[in-house]
Amino acid sequence: MNLKPRYRRILLKLSGESLAGDQKYGINLQVLRQYSAEVKKVVDLGVQVSLVVGGGNIFRGISEAANEMDRVSADYMGMLATVINSMALQNALENIGVFTRVQTAIPMEQIAEPFIRRRAVRHLEKGRVVIFAAGTGNPYFTTDTAAVLRAIETEAEVILKGTRVDGVYTADPETHPEAIKFDELSYMRVVKDGLRVMDSTAITLSMDNKLPIIIFNMNEEDNLKRVVLGEPIGTKVRG
Repeated sequence: MNLKPRYRRILLKLSGESLAGDQKYGINLQVLRQYSAEVKKVVDLGVQVSLVVGGGNIFRGISEAANEMDRVSADYMGMLATVINSMALQNALENIGVFTRVQTAIPMEQIAEPFIRRRAVRHLEKGRVVIFAAGTGNPYFTTDTAAVLRAIETEAEVILKGTRVDGVYTADPETHPEAIKFDELSYMRVVKDGLRVMDSTAITLSMDNKLPIIIFNMNEEDNLKRVVLGEPIGTKVRG
């Protein structure tokens, strides 16, 4: 079996909802351990890994109250939720011997480093997993956009988006069993057809910087490792 990674440096994007597992919200310890083990397999191959995780699993529990808030306040609450998830991932990774650093777009020195591009790259070069938290630090931007921005800044070669399904389909495969899976898509097709890969800002930013995105099933054992080794799974979005 070929164990030579196709990518030297990757950014893995996870949704906050995925950390909840079968729960409506919160953090599922089993999922946390599973994801950490999958990341470790890739780190052990010598691949430099950074992570961005959403905050939906925590924010969903308070979203009803957020409906009565202005958008800016709600967005900042969402950013803080991503910090909680990032700290949980950091702890799970370090429990299995993976060195990590959390960097936040909103300064909170007691619990994490501020995002500094050169420092982030240095951590990656030393084999540490860098977890980017608090989005871009600005309201009106999603964690998808934050992931693309951080990937570009740290010169990642690809964004790997871990989801519950094995790629992008013509419709939601969980509710439409007849949906057809795409093996490859162009950025323009994603925007034109409104396919649910990432938001349009993230896709446009990826397109402008020729940064490929691979969408795959993160819940399948060894899938992350298989993607890094270049196996044709999931859906690839590129120019």
